Amino acid sequence: MPARPVAPPAGGPTLPGLGMDIVSVTRVRRLLAEYGETFFERMLTPGELADCRTSTGLDLLSLCGRIAAKEAAFKTLRVRGRFLPWTDIVVRRSEGGWPLVELRRSAAEMAAATGITEITVSISHDVDYAVAVAAPIITVPPTS
Repeated sequence: MPARPVAPPAGGPTLPGLGMDIVSVTRVRRLLAEYGETFFERMLTPGELADCRTSTGLDLLSLCGRIAAKEAAFKTLRVRGRFLPWTDIVVRRSEGGWPLVELRRSAAEMAAATGITEITVSISHDVDYAVAVAAPIITVPPTS
């Protein structure tokens, strides 16, 4: 089913809908123990996995944060009947340490269909959970 465009108000950037997700560290720990790191290669790009890696292996909180951020970003797209294109939503660490979202292939197409030009995300985590909130940016061209 094609995405339904969001009609932004005139006058500049707007936020059509936030996305939020929470991920259980216990669940991800179990998946990691049961299936190993290769399980997460379906969900994260090699660069994302590298961002989550420490000298002792994958950092669970970073991994959970990335997963939550991808889910939150997908929710901002407001599309029905589509599965999350895991590796088409890329969450990387900026030089300053904050997360950056890059939309590729199908995720970029879904965003364009809804008028989204960019998605910004915030990640937080504690002992048991990681959460992420994503906000889509729609840039409305100036009217003449």
